[in-house]
Amino acid sequence: MTEEPPGWRALLTQDGLDTLRWIAGERDAGRAASEINSSLRARGLPADQVAALLTQALLREKARTKFGDRAEQFLFTQAGLEQATRSRVAASHAERFRDAGCTRIADLGCGIGAESLALLESGIDPLAVELNPLTAEIASHNLRVAAALLGRPEPEVQVGDAEQIGPEDADGVFLDPARRTAGHSDTRRVSSPDDYSPSLNFAFDLASRLPTGIKLGPGFDRELIPDEAEAQWVSVDGQVVEMGLWFGAAARPGVHRAALVLNGATGSAELTASEDSADADLRDLGEYLYEPDGAVIRARLIGSLAADLNAGMLSEGIAYLTADQLVPTPFAQVFRVVETLSSREKDLRRAMSDRGIGSLEIKKRGADVDPAALRKRLKLRGDNHATLFLTRVAGKHVALLAERC
Repeated sequence: MTEEPPGWRALLTQDGLDTLRWIAGERDAGRAASEINSSLRARGLPADQVAALLTQALLREKARTKFGDRAEQFLFTQAGLEQATRSRVAASHAERFRDAGCTRIADLGCGIGAESLALLESGIDPLAVELNPLTAEIASHNLRVAAALLGRPEPEVQVGDAEQIGPEDADGVFLDPARRTAGHSDTRRVSSPDDYSPSLNFAFDLASRLPTGIKLGPGFDRELIPDEAEAQWVSVDGQVVEMGLWFGAAARPGVHRAALVLNGATGSAELTASEDSADADLRDLGEYLYEPDGAVIRARLIGSLAADLNAGMLSEGIAYLTADQLVPTPFAQVFRVVETLSSREKDLRRAMSDRGIGSLEIKKRGADVDPAALRKRLKLRGDNHATLFLTRVAGKHVALLAERC
């Protein structure tokens, strides 16, 4: 069992929670962490407790990107926050179970409780299990806060091995297998699915009997995806955050590949298919260049997207599409190609200077170059902005100067 970090037990007391609220007020007022540290030590608080309080205050600030303003009332561990599902993604998981008619979902390996929170908010009873005692207490705190706001009974978090406790009388299961070594901080990713906890064999066995969702990393080995599963890659604001496997009634009939794109500006959109789509045919460079969202690339649905856009591939194996017409899409960023330049660095430096480009976004696929280092070497000066693509067209290296649409 992982050793409990010193000072953290105080966070679970009323005095600890009150002190966290005071720290948040001081932070909002602009006081530095060092000043707050001195004030807390002057009150007679031990050093380890002060360190735990300040760490928690910083984690709450960081957690706003995943939990919004609710983070101010929740508790976190560093490792728990890193692995926690974003609230909008967890809500989509809960919606699947609700649509499947589930009312009691076993959240096996609940961490700090992100998935159970979404289940609770959707009207489903979460049956949460967590191996680490401190993390379980933090999950209990978070669920207690949420239940009070919703006027619902507080769910219990069981402490123990998810594989030993199992789903009990749940009518569906969600698993977020730990993909990091045990601990509350300074963890590292495990290198093999065999080391996941709960194990994938255990998860797949449950999936053969109950509606099941399994949250995995976006780079999960596709060879390990069961044929009967729906695999859904999810991106949030351009970042691919997870790949979920769905089974039974939690999966959608006829869907085996999906790319869900969540964006703060455009909402949500999804591309689905019964299988991987074949890449589109190669074509000559058109006026527009499309950069597919990472979820579309991971799901291998570039061919489906190309068909929707009447676009073709720039080069074999390169995830850029090109077309003559502009078709707005939530599944790709779109650029107008201004001109084709020599990819030689000396020529690029001259071209940037001649055009007065002082701000340059550099994107690359199929080119062995460090964009940050190249940007520095180009010695950019001027008031204009552009995007530079370093890639291949029909297998040949090119530099494409473009502007965002």
